[in-house]
Amino acid sequence: MTVYGAFPGSRPRRLRTTPAMRRMVAETRLNPADLILPAFVREGASEPVPISAMPGVVQHSLDTLRKAAVDAREAGVSGIMLFGVPEDAKKDAAGTAGTDPDGILQVAIRAVRAEVGDELVIMSDLCLDEYTDHGHCGVLDADGRVDNDATLERYAEMAQVQADAGVHVVGPSGMMDGQVGVIRDALDTIGKEDVAVLAYTAKYSSAFYGPFREAVASSLQGDRKTYQQDPANLRESLRELALDLEEGADMVMVKPAGPYLDVLAKVADAVDVPVAAYQISGEYAMVEAAAEKGWIDRDKAIFETLTGIRRAGAQMILTYWATEVAQKLARP
Repeated sequence: MTVYGAFPGSRPRRLRTTPAMRRMVAETRLNPADLILPAFVREGASEPVPISAMPGVVQHSLDTLRKAAVDAREAGVSGIMLFGVPEDAKKDAAGTAGTDPDGILQVAIRAVRAEVGDELVIMSDLCLDEYTDHGHCGVLDADGRVDNDATLERYAEMAQVQADAGVHVVGPSGMMDGQVGVIRDALDTIGKEDVAVLAYTAKYSSAFYGPFREAVASSLQGDRKTYQQDPANLRESLRELALDLEEGADMVMVKPAGPYLDVLAKVADAVDVPVAAYQISGEYAMVEAAAEKGWIDRDKAIFETLTGIRRAGAQMILTYWATEVAQKLARP
């Protein structure tokens, strides 16, 4: 005689039996439109320069940057985040190359905008660290500390020249107090009300930025712990979030992504604006290095990390795999 209700009465494994079943009931899905491609452009480069700590990623020339933008657009990626790498001789204490209308980042913005128009959301890193000879994200005071309010004046100038170059979204990443409000006012003052602000709301002082230092040819000595957030703190991120929204942020971001999924989930639960997460250079490098050693399955690891970030609440993910992943998602 059949006994109904015998242990186990519930069998969740029924919904895991085949790939088609698992696909049908998946709670989290990746889409090419979720992805944003960070890209580096090097002043004076005639060909791409490989970044040794980030296999497969390069410092672009203007020509290869244009192609990367077209490839991203054709793959269905939503945006491209541009980082300028100036010539060393152009770095100075105030980061003036960052506000030069003919500086490398502004030139790159114009080049990409001419290539793809409004078909790809063009974003720009709004920070001084690539352009200062000391490598910090702002100007220094007489004691060698980053001067918050003097830096805000420089950020306002940066926002205006980037907007004039044709950027759709500025991404202030320096973690200065009040940066979103100052940038919003600076944009509105010159009639650029349509340029959006992606606030780096929770940007932690992380060991995982290491490969990025090579990518932007950083001149940094020391660290950024006096302005980037302490990895131990979560509630502080929610305070930063409230301030950024009050100052006019259109979108908010958590960076890095993988080690801070709890922060990302809290932020996503708290807001009604789009939430981004940046899968940073160290996260990328770890997967690539382990895959090169044969220790993990590269493709499966990439998709698992991105799915975890999406599941935690990110609507947009900045990842160096953006175009590659979008192309694979488009395949039947």
